[in-house]
Amino acid sequence: MCDVQVLAFQSDLTRVVTLVLGREGSNRVYPEIGISDPHHPLTHHRNNPEWIEKVTRINSLHTELFAYLLGKLKATADGDGTLLDRSMLVYGSGLADGNRHTHEALPVVLAGRGGGSLKPGKHLTYSAGTPITNLYLSLLDRMDVHPETVGDSTGQLNQLDGL
Repeated sequence: MCDVQVLAFQSDLTRVVTLVLGREGSNRVYPEIGISDPHHPLTHHRNNPEWIEKVTRINSLHTELFAYLLGKLKATADGDGTLLDRSMLVYGSGLADGNRHTHEALPVVLAGRGGGSLKPGKHLTYSAGTPITNLYLSLLDRMDVHPETVGDSTGQLNQLDGL
């Protein structure tokens, strides 16, 4: 699916894609990495080190797939840059801690240069209670789309300026 996304961008068939690598409620197993337990129950690990290790392996696989996508985009020329230079990719989770079902302080990676509107390579932390939709609102603004709100957004992310 990562290759299909790259081809879709390269051929300008779309400018927006969504890929769900692992839905939080999924009972998918991962025999390709030696995990026969369903994913979702493992995330309710109750601090069981064996279950935490299995979730870590699943998360590592998902991260490797994202890195593969970034590598393909970086290796694909697009004008005077690459597809990665022209893209804004958000990678993360809807939950910060599946064991406790918390959705605050989500671990999120924003990759790409957004056609020059982003300067990657920074770690940013936002105040408690900042909705993830503020990020989406900020990214839409960089795409010259200006909705007043997105979901439960409360405004654009000020620290995103100058990225």
